[in-house]
Amino acid sequence: MAKKVAVLVGSLRKESLTRKYAQAVAKMLPPSLEAELVELDMPLYNQDLDDANTPPESWTAFRDKLKAADAVLFFTPEYNRTISGALKNAIDVGSRPWGQSVWDGKPAAVVSQSPGAQGGFGANHNTRQAVVFLNVPVMPAPELYIGGSANYLAEDGSINNEQTKELIGKFLASFEKWVEANAKK
Repeated sequence: MAKKVAVLVGSLRKESLTRKYAQAVAKMLPPSLEAELVELDMPLYNQDLDDANTPPESWTAFRDKLKAADAVLFFTPEYNRTISGALKNAIDVGSRPWGQSVWDGKPAAVVSQSPGAQGGFGANHNTRQAVVFLNVPVMPAPELYIGGSANYLAEDGSINNEQTKELIGKFLASFEKWVEANAKK
């Protein structure tokens, strides 16, 4: 039976490069992994709503989807050398209420992209930093930064560059092993 992978896209724009890469990479997952794109369009985390037992429905739906997932693939753009507010908010929403984190022990990997040359390096590492604290075993290597990302997508959303496909394939083969070794049984 395939392991469920929650795919989180750190951009809310429907036509974002990050979303396009998440969709393309999800189609490249090995058969042992099944992707589900989990939307991050939620109100900002506010502990008062959890304390009053009135969390927004979008928080509850997000938490339920993450609880059902065996692993997580984070896709992040780089906003001002760090992660987007939407992705950071999702990490916060999933970590609360205290003692009920949906992240605990879920194996993960991070993919960052940028039209610039560095491929979202800062955002990739900031994502890792934010979730390691939450006991998320993040795949240490290979890392996947896609620089010049606007150049490697075909009009149909597929990856149009053989070297990039090969790089993603190696990344996903490692992720498959990472999930198998680290997912809760």
